[in-house]
Amino acid sequence: MATVKILVEGYAREEGEEVFASPSTVLIEDSGKKVLVDPGTNKDLLLAALEKEGIKPEDIDILFLSHYHIDHTLNIRLFLNTPIYDGNTIYEGDKESFYENVIPGTTIQVIPTPGHAAEHCSLLVETDEGKVCIAEDVFWWMDGEQKTDRESLLSLKDPYVQDEQALLESRKKLLEVSDWIIPGHGKKFKIKN
Repeated sequence: MATVKILVEGYAREEGEEVFASPSTVLIEDSGKKVLVDPGTNKDLLLAALEKEGIKPEDIDILFLSHYHIDHTLNIRLFLNTPIYDGNTIYEGDKESFYENVIPGTTIQVIPTPGHAAEHCSLLVETDEGKVCIAEDVFWWMDGEQKTDRESLLSLKDPYVQDEQALLESRKKLLEVSDWIIPGHGKKFKIKN
């Protein structure tokens, strides 16, 4: 059975004129592979979390990017030789190869979830606690109250949304298939059926 561990809990907060943000960075261990989702921007937090797990950057087998916003991708620079996956492409240096639906060599489902960004994808992982969805910016909050009832989740405002209707459909899809959701910025939450 796969395991999912949040290494860095995503946050986004305003301090005066400045915004500080880094996403949920998640470690999935599945089928003998270590998959790191969205390495974020906070290098010190990420390296400390990896060290706590006894993992070096070179131990990561796959770096998965949910989408290309810089707050989710900046720390790819720490993983010089790690293949980078997005929703359907594997990048190894200048070589690109393609896949569909499941990260190759694992049981991790890849679900297209456009709206926040056209290329956005989420991951669904079967674990001992149920189906855990790494949804990243399908759901996210600035620091503060995080309402997770269905109505609040579907009406959650996203100031960076590219396609509101697509985002709504993506949210509905994830609420149907998940037991737990890890948002891009905020705390993991259980789906209330």
